[in-house]
Amino acid sequence: MNANERRCFESFAASTPSCENAGCSLLAVPQLPVFSLAFICVHLRTEFTNLIRMARSKSSKSWLKEHFDDEYVLRAQQEGYRSRAIYKLMEIEKKDRLLRPGMTVIDLGAAPGGWSEYAVRKLGDKGRMIALDILPMQPIPDVEIIEGDFREDAVLDKLMELIRPDRADLVFSDMAPNMSGVGAVDIPRSYLLAELALDLAQQVLKPGGALLVKLFQGDGFDDYHKDLKSHFNKVVMRKPKASRARSREIYALATGFEL
Repeated sequence: MNANERRCFESFAASTPSCENAGCSLLAVPQLPVFSLAFICVHLRTEFTNLIRMARSKSSKSWLKEHFDDEYVLRAQQEGYRSRAIYKLMEIEKKDRLLRPGMTVIDLGAAPGGWSEYAVRKLGDKGRMIALDILPMQPIPDVEIIEGDFREDAVLDKLMELIRPDRADLVFSDMAPNMSGVGAVDIPRSYLLAELALDLAQQVLKPGGALLVKLFQGDGFDDYHKDLKSHFNKVVMRKPKASRARSREIYALATGFEL
């Protein structure tokens, strides 16, 4: 704030209602000082930033409390699993019998590895479990891990080499963007990831294969659902109990892939 803006601010703070008409008992609106656009912008930006920080602080504390009190977080810790997300797959698999011995399964956005850790136990000695993520992962017995972005040719080539001469039976995608809390931003970003998963599934699945993909209810849901139905014989939606009730998260299970 420059000297002129400071004097304006001080005069505004010290101003009191007055009336030019002698004897008038009504309070008139004071003449407000004229602030520069720069001062107004800086002031509003500062106030807005402070409000966002307060909201985030309260939201973060609330989320942390909810997270550490969560039934599935506690179970995962007690049972030695990598994350609570494993219980989502457990419930879906129990209902739909996705995993069988000898299958080749690809897990997209696999870190920290809970889904791969669970699935590989169902595949037996002749099955193959391949996990991909841009983030590093701790090794999992009998799981082949590819670190990198599957949109890149080198990473995709490595994946295709691992599954040759056959193709995959099932593709998982539990991918989600870093959430901002703003639906108009988060939902489109989540569908970009879902579209990438569907695109990869079309490249790697054998006829009759399946895709299990995380979605978020909102704009884009109906279009994506139609797209799935155009490539698979059957599409059903699953909302496992481990998925928080307030979350828009839902899982699409598409089976009977058609080349």
